[in-house]
Amino acid sequence: MYAVIATGGKQDRVQPGQELSVEKLDGGVGDAVVLTPVLVVNDDGAVEAGPALAERTVSATITGHTRAAYIRVFTYKNKSRQHKRRGHRQNLTTIRIEGI
Repeated sequence: MYAVIATGGKQDRVQPGQELSVEKLDGGVGDAVVLTPVLVVNDDGAVEAGPALAERTVSATITGHTRAAYIRVFTYKNKSRQHKRRGHRQNLTTIRIEGI
């Protein structure tokens, strides 16, 4: 059985016991998080989507907070001596999927 969840503007395919990094979620390490699935596929291949998922949830536990690798951004305009240097590090939360 697996589900597709939406968090942080992205969708991820998850299974029970899986760990993944998502955009920062509120809460401390060890807190429970309830996510809403977009799609659920059962073991027999039956697909549930749309209004049939009103009562379905995906439970997860926060296992840590971290930051992604530093991304360097450099923009410039040719022949005008105009340039800009910036950087970005995204805050991430690591979660473990407990059940669907």
